[in-house]
Amino acid sequence: MQTLLNLIDKTSEKSIIVAPEVCLTSYDYDNFDEALEFAHVANKALKKASHNKIIILTMMEKRDGEVFNFAKIFHNGRVVYERAKARLFRFGDEHKYMSEGTNEPIEIVEVDGVKIGILICFELRFKDLWQKLEGSDVIAVPSWWGVLRIEHFEVLTQALAIINQCYVVASDSLNADCTKMSGIITPHGKAERNGNKPCLEVEYSKREISIMRKYMDVGIK
Repeated sequence: MQTLLNLIDKTSEKSIIVAPEVCLTSYDYDNFDEALEFAHVANKALKKASHNKIIILTMMEKRDGEVFNFAKIFHNGRVVYERAKARLFRFGDEHKYMSEGTNEPIEIVEVDGVKIGILICFELRFKDLWQKLEGSDVIAVPSWWGVLRIEHFEVLTQALAIINQCYVVASDSLNADCTKMSGIITPHGKAERNGNKPCLEVEYSKREISIMRKYMDVGIK
């Protein structure tokens, strides 16, 4: 948590910050109850850190006796959007510990004038979910993506930016089992990857989105 808060503190105002999936606890099933309880601490700290910034990440929480992996957007001291992961990764036994959300809450939400969509890790593989986010300015992809499928992560995140003509901010863990290939892809499809850097920054330009959508008109407004 302190590492994340330190990185957030170094970003400028108006930043859109995307952290890896379950970055605060990982999938620590051996200490699952403690991980779930930590959500209370995390929510409080991230609300405080979100003044004039947009923070996007996922965390596991228990609601009405069920555990979900919630994607959340924090902004100006509030959680302005949340939804449960709709496609659990069964190879990783997620379905044994968590309940699956539904497609209905997967939508574009406008925060501080930016239209934002979120796909959580494994959801990136489902083309029907891509269509739900058509028209986004930024699609955030908080991930815990296996290193054995590093090429899939790179290709899919780049293709998502190209087909939706928007920015894609894909954040993956530096954990040894993960790709370490977080990236920010522009509406033109140019990808900046971080390798082992703790933080990657690219300037956001609404104009670049408009230029691409006019230049290569495929009907996205």
